[in-house]
Amino acid sequence: MTNIAVWLAERATKTPDLIAIKQGEVTLTYAVLNQAAARFATRLTELGVGAGDRVSIIMPNVAYFPIVYNAIERLGAVVVPLNPLLKAGEIEYAWRDAEVKVGVVFASFAEEATKAGAATGTQVVPVVPGEFDQLLMALAPTLDVVDRAGSDECVIFYTSGTTGRPKGAVLTHDNIRTNVTTTRETLFSIEAGDVIFGGLPLFHCFGQTCAMNTAISGGATLDLLPRFDPVEALRMIAEDGITIFMGVPSMFVAVLQVPEHAQTDASKLRLAVSGGSSLPVEVLHGFERDLGVTVLEGYGLSETSPVASFNRAEQAKPGSIGTPIRGVEFCLQNADGNTITDVDTIGEICIRGENVMKEYLNNPDATAEAMRGGWFHTGDLAVVDSDGFYFIKDRKKDMILRNGYNVYPREVEEILYTHPAVAEAAVVAVPNESVGEEVGALVTLREGTQATEQEIIDFVKERIASYKYPRIVRFGALPKGPTGKILKRSITL
Repeated sequence: MTNIAVWLAERATKTPDLIAIKQGEVTLTYAVLNQAAARFATRLTELGVGAGDRVSIIMPNVAYFPIVYNAIERLGAVVVPLNPLLKAGEIEYAWRDAEVKVGVVFASFAEEATKAGAATGTQVVPVVPGEFDQLLMALAPTLDVVDRAGSDECVIFYTSGTTGRPKGAVLTHDNIRTNVTTTRETLFSIEAGDVIFGGLPLFHCFGQTCAMNTAISGGATLDLLPRFDPVEALRMIAEDGITIFMGVPSMFVAVLQVPEHAQTDASKLRLAVSGGSSLPVEVLHGFERDLGVTVLEGYGLSETSPVASFNRAEQAKPGSIGTPIRGVEFCLQNADGNTITDVDTIGEICIRGENVMKEYLNNPDATAEAMRGGWFHTGDLAVVDSDGFYFIKDRKKDMILRNGYNVYPREVEEILYTHPAVAEAAVVAVPNESVGEEVGALVTLREGTQATEQEIIDFVKERIASYKYPRIVRFGALPKGPTGKILKRSITL
């Protein structure tokens, strides 16, 4: 069976008493997790959800997430995960685009989702701790897992492009199944008894595929941390026996900034995995030295399920994104679309293989543009060395990578332009040790108007997810070329 929900059903039979999910004092065995997912599947059926319907999840890293996720997949429905920090307008756009039938939302984030649901007709199911548990106990389980074809939709991740309008990357059951299997078998070597750090957001492809689904398929424990805190992460490593630590670079930086981090008992820790953006080599070496663990870096995108390349423990190069994983091919192309064969020559990373998405939902033009010549064009520029290791050099797109989250300048600029005092604005990345890249804005005010930097910051903050708004605002004229195009590379804040 290709439906990825079969992983949990099989684990509930093979290893029913092993801990599947841990969140603080809450623990769910595989048998309990499977039973809870089967019961919530019944509730979704009562709400009219069937195979192929889209159901959205808006939750932090709590134990309810894998319950709801597996309930949706069990019915052959499609998961549409969204960041809990999104505002009503952002949720509305995704729900309307994906024709989301039901939104399952953690209670503390229900206000914005409820507004979105009123606009789209989406049924909103709030998840209230305690009440949700009682609801599950009153339901009979849906025992069968609905079979799905490998090419059927499994998950839709919303990601933005240079236009700033989010695009739904449609991933199939084959996409997720092969990416998880390859990750588990050839990259992490996950086995029953492993304990995986669950600090990466589960609504994101990195946390969802590499942490949650890989853990469940391998019979490991996913140890959840709802909000990343480096002191708590170190405690979990020592007291919960974390064996695999996964994080974005800012998490590694934060851990190393804890004064007593080197005294942590990391004897169970056998592997650390970094992704989301480039990990500074100094940080990689510091983490390996102080915690006594190998750190391996990988690369991927929402459109590639996400893992596309990875370093292997037996052969790794610091600063590299490694080599393509099993079932995946890379090539570098120049601006003319020709393949670059010379080593150490910059080109755009293009990918094809079993991990590449089916399409961008409702967007054939964007799909055709991204999939030119049968290769997925990433927009990332890199070189490859004589050993076949790839090194990222730059991004074609203006995307800002803040704390592992993608921020697209056009989306922020659109909001800035709605401020009555703003004449022009350009949003750019500002290097930052803590979060990798900070969001900065250079703003030109309309003649005769006044505004403070903090006023502009607050204006955007009220209208967009908290990781997207600019922390740095400066006033001045925008540099422009002969044609009037704004020269973002000339902006320094």
